[in-house]
Amino acid sequence: MQRSPALESESFDRVLSSMCTEPHPAARTAAERFLASNPGDPATYEEVSRLETKAIDLLAEIVDHPAPDAADGYITSGGTEANIQAVRAARNLSEANEPNVVVPESAHFSFTKAAELLDVELRTVPLDGKLRADLEAVSAAVDEETALVVGVAGTTEYGRVDPIPELCAIAHEVDARMHVDAAWGGFVLPFTDRDWTFSDAPIDTLTIDPHKFGRAVVPSGGLLTRDGRTLDALAVETPYLETYSQATLTGTRSGAGVASAVAAIEELWPKGYREAAKRSQRNADWLASALADRGYEVVDPTLPLVAASIPKPIFEELRAVGWKVARTTRGEVRIVCMPHVTRERLEAFLRDLDRLD
Repeated sequence: MQRSPALESESFDRVLSSMCTEPHPAARTAAERFLASNPGDPATYEEVSRLETKAIDLLAEIVDHPAPDAADGYITSGGTEANIQAVRAARNLSEANEPNVVVPESAHFSFTKAAELLDVELRTVPLDGKLRADLEAVSAAVDEETALVVGVAGTTEYGRVDPIPELCAIAHEVDARMHVDAAWGGFVLPFTDRDWTFSDAPIDTLTIDPHKFGRAVVPSGGLLTRDGRTLDALAVETPYLETYSQATLTGTRSGAGVASAVAAIEELWPKGYREAAKRSQRNADWLASALADRGYEVVDPTLPLVAASIPKPIFEELRAVGWKVARTTRGEVRIVCMPHVTRERLEAFLRDLDRLD
């Protein structure tokens, strides 16, 4: 029987700006087994509940949680939900009358959503010369009403890693909580010398997404917490379910995402992820050099993400011939060297760039 074109898998052949990638085959298989399972009702869906506990244990190992076997957290719909929950927990635990959250300019737009939804003030501070959170600006922005300071470990536009230990010290000086958004970077950073984990600083919450570099299916995000106090601050009663409380933001959740996260991590941690991260970084370094040789201004990639000042008319032509590329706020073309982005695909991209330039 011939399959309908509408049922074919999305092609990643020309996708260069997405932080999602092709799921690992084991993740696909696991996801299909749990398409109708709801981790939001763990007493009813016991098998997927056990898998979620395993997923959190595996993620805790990746982020160097001090007590990986007793880590708290859950599998979210993605980084946006995890970031909103981090803000919500900080607000609920804060004694401030008018709580505020301090974030760098590089923070994901999910924090804007969180501030609007939760009625907290969002204080956005500038970046330093390395496109990281400016520590002096953060120090000037926090006060006794600050509930949360946010650092990013793998920024969406430039792949930068904020100075997490220093940000954490600033946050805790004013009795604020510290959150690290490692939604994209969390599966790459373990193979670098960057400081970003629970063991590098006494951070309170962390976002890490298996459905990005972790190669799980969408949706499969992750929220990790230092202790159970965070989830307690998020819990609401659910009297009509078999489970009597729920700390998640959404009610019904994806059992497929949970199962695929476990399957992908078990297949790839750590060797497979290490090889992918190193290969992606080599590709990013190679592409950055190739673009610089062509006369474009390039932001050096500290993680496998390249930003280059390709003029807008050429950018539009690249889009017109099928390349799925996006631009940064400053206007650079942004290329994320995910596992599906091979050297051959980058060479094809450069051939089109040369032809259109």
